Amino acid sequence: MKKIRLVKRPGYAPAMHAERLTDLPSLGAVTALPGDLIMPSPVNAHDHGYGIRTLDFGATDDALEVWIPGLRLRPRTDAYLEALVAFGRLARTGVGATMHCHNSLNVDRLVDEASAVMRAAGDVGIRLGLSCPLLDRDAWAYDGGPQRLRPFLSEGDWDVLAGTIPNYAPIHAQLDAVETVAAANTNLLVDVQYGPIGPQWCSNALLEAIAEASSRHDRRIHMHLLESPRQRAWLDRRFPEGVVTYLDKIGFLSPRLAVAHGVQLRPDELELLADRGVQVVSNPTANLRLRSGVAPIASTITRGGPAFAIGLDGTGLDDDQDLWREMRLLYLLHGGRGLTQQFTAQMLFDAAIKVGRQIINASDVQDFTIVDYQALIADSLFDDVDEAEVLLTRMRGEFARGLFVAGQEVLRDGKLTGMDFDAALSELLAQAKADLPRLERQRPLVSALSAATRAYYATWPAIE
Repeated sequence: MKKIRLVKRPGYAPAMHAERLTDLPSLGAVTALPGDLIMPSPVNAHDHGYGIRTLDFGATDDALEVWIPGLRLRPRTDAYLEALVAFGRLARTGVGATMHCHNSLNVDRLVDEASAVMRAAGDVGIRLGLSCPLLDRDAWAYDGGPQRLRPFLSEGDWDVLAGTIPNYAPIHAQLDAVETVAAANTNLLVDVQYGPIGPQWCSNALLEAIAEASSRHDRRIHMHLLESPRQRAWLDRRFPEGVVTYLDKIGFLSPRLAVAHGVQLRPDELELLADRGVQVVSNPTANLRLRSGVAPIASTITRGGPAFAIGLDGTGLDDDQDLWREMRLLYLLHGGRGLTQQFTAQMLFDAAIKVGRQIINASDVQDFTIVDYQALIADSLFDDVDEAEVLLTRMRGEFARGLFVAGQEVLRDGKLTGMDFDAALSELLAQAKADLPRLERQRPLVSALSAATRAYYATWPAIE
């Protein structure tokens, strides 16, 4: 006879079995059917809320720095609709929380766009960490900005592209905008955070101001850190003592900080981050697709490094925003070659659930995903295989039947309860296609900028 399974801490102990839901301990409004498995919902701990995914607007995978110019082809769409589709896509896979690093198309509109993003999260019904973007150095090139690329561009392309160099708002105005967003937030499931894009795109003065504001307001920080080899090389030149050491000196490192990627972190830096209680978010697929490498998660585990979480970064192995597959990839990448497994299912699920919740400032919550577990073991000869191992081997978003966030049903029988996903996606695509004439004009310029970026970094000393 099929039973309902409840596994509150995957990887720690087998699931509890019951014939009736009422025989399982305090689950509130959660509903499930015989053959289902109930588990805490995992957290997508680093993402960008792409309703229109990057490949759809022509930004094909490449080395990170060469890929970044392709983001200029992001179509102009309604911020609410873009976030609604992105969050709905996650919720349909049974993921009830995400860390959203907002990519503002216009920094002067941050407050309005952030309000739209928070409204979208509320309409879908998910938890949200909202990282508000902060930067005051242009992203064209790490070592000197746009002028570094000028020799690799035609005069015509340079004249057009130079007109797009932004003027960044003063530091105090950027920080005030974050506090305005936070003051306007009425959704208890949303946590507003400071979002310095990365130290390579922030002045020392901005980084120091963020550290001070984070301490004063007790507000979390979410930042990209040491994602690619070129970032490592540039930051080593800019901060001879080491960028992580510098961040520690200015009070930036604390349990309020989460850093994404960390592919290039050294053992001593991992130790310092751990000592300060910083969390690291691993994004294995994004780092592979953008040729950044593999984060040192295995050494983090063996050396008692910082707590880590898992994020999709807007990609996913099959470009499908499936966090379950991302968890599987991370599990396999760091499984090692020894006879005894050091990277366990317990560690993986702790990263996806416990640490992920810490990063969105929602540690003490009870959110649950309902999995069609019977479908996962339909051909199994034994029904007592460790559920955590089954999930890490076979779980995909399509097997998520239900999702309950803060006691509210977000997903029922695989369908969202708060929005019509197909209708929202259709409307978003219509908006994107209406912007095609502008995008067609932009494509040659973006291609030229990507080529110039590749040529510029090719002049740097070879990076292993």
